[in-house]
Formats: sequence, structure tokens, C-alpha cells
Amino acid sequence: MSSAAIEFDRLIAIVARLRAPDGCPWDREQTIDSLKPFILEETYEVLEAIDQHDHRGLCEELGDFLFEAVFVAQLEEEAGRFAIADAVKSVADKLVRRHPHVFRRDQGEPSLGTADEVRARWEQIKSEERLTQPDKPKTLLGGVPEGLPSLARAFQIGSRAGSVGFDWTRTDDVLAKIQEEVDEVREVVEAGALDLARAEEEMGDLLFAITNLSRKLGIEPETALRKANAKFAARFTAMETRITGRGQQMHQLSFEEWDAEWNAVKAAAIV
Repeated sequence: MSSAAIEFDRLIAIVARLRAPDGCPWDREQTIDSLKPFILEETYEVLEAIDQHDHRGLCEELGDFLFEAVFVAQLEEEAGRFAIADAVKSVADKLVRRHPHVFRRDQGEPSLGTADEVRARWEQIKSEERLTQPDKPKTLLGGVPEGLPSLARAFQIGSRAGSVGFDWTRTDDVLAKIQEEVDEVREVVEAGALDLARAEEEMGDLLFAITNLSRKLGIEPETALRKANAKFAARFTAMETRITGRGQQMHQLSFEEWDAEWNAVKAAAIV
């Protein structure tokens, strides 16, 4: 048995022990619903470690993420639904089934030379699965989880639609669409009394178009926005340190003074 299998079995045994009648009171109180915030937190901690290229931290965060998966599977096994082995088998079978260009070459399946060809074949296989498996969503977009963050869901919706040809041909076409949506937002803003419902709708259209530009450029929008958030936070904190260090109150600065401070921290190459 490999070291990975040994350690995985050990983790499964530890989680089962924590859930035993004489185990940990906190762990015994948990349900699949109560674990949702912890799963989300661990997901973002994994992403943060990747963003920072913190490989030591990533090792630890992946372990925490794996623990949550084993914990949820333990609860499901106790309820008689499935065990972690079933989940592992499911994903392994799916990977083999959806990569025939790798695992069925000896059966005449052609090799694929580009990532785009792989994505198209993947979506084709998923479409076939939807028709033959009663528990699968029957529409192309039905399998995009509604619980995804809106930016990530917009990215996935655009990707699914694009996989069957419903897409802009050129990146310039998306830029034109964004400009169209900007103009519509401006029209709402300049109309006088703000129509909040329409403004919300137009802002949603604009954000959706921007997400599709990100997709066309091969940029994952959640990652891009997360990095932009971190950059802004670092620069704003640097401004705050400069201002309060001089004994000034931040709310007393004029727009021109704020602009000068922002340019100063940018010139200092702060993130």
C-alpha cells in the first residue's frame, strides 16, 4: 500500500473516531449543513495559498480541505447513504469516462491535440450523460450550481454556452458589448431620478459582459478580482499609514490630496 493510501486510511479512521459515541462532543454535533461554512472557508484558504504561491501553506490547506470532504462523507455513511470510497470511485470513474482520448485509445478513440478539443469533447460526453442518467440535469446550464459565487457562476454559464458555439467570435466583439452595456448604465444614471430596478439590471448585464471578456482572455475572474481586492487593500492601508503617521485625520483630506497620496503609494510600487 502506498504512503498516500496509508495516510488517507488513517484520516478516515481519525474522523470516524471523532464521531464515535465516546468521541469529540463538537464533532458529534455537526451536520452536513453546519459544515458548509467551514468547507467554504477552507476552499478560500486553498485559493489564497495558491495566489501567494505559498507551497508549504498549500500543503496544510489541502489537508484541511480533504478533512472536510472526509468529514462530510463520514456523516453520509452514518446515515446509510454512501461512504468516502464511493465518492472516490465516482470521481475516478468519471475521469476515465470523460477522458476517452487518454484511456480508450486502444479502442479506437482518437487522441486530442488541444485543450479546446478536450473541452468540447468533455461537454459532449456530459451532454450524453444528461440524456442517459435520470439524476443528471437535462439542460446544458442545469448543472451549473446556483450556490456558486455570482462571478464564478457567470464564468461557468458563459463557458457552457460557448462550448456549443453560442459565443462571440472575437475578443473585440466582447469589448463592443461591454461598451454597449456601459452606455446603457450611463443612460440610466443620466436620466434624472434613478430607476434603481433598471440600474440593477443594467449593472448585472455589464458585469456579465465583463466576466465573458475575462473568459475570452483565459483569465479566471474570481482570481483576478481577488488579486485586485488585495492590491487595493494594500495600497489603501499604505495611504492610511502615511496619513495617520503625519498626525492627520483621513476624513479631512480633499479629493486632490487623496489623489496625491494614491499616486505616491503607486509610485512606491506597493503591490
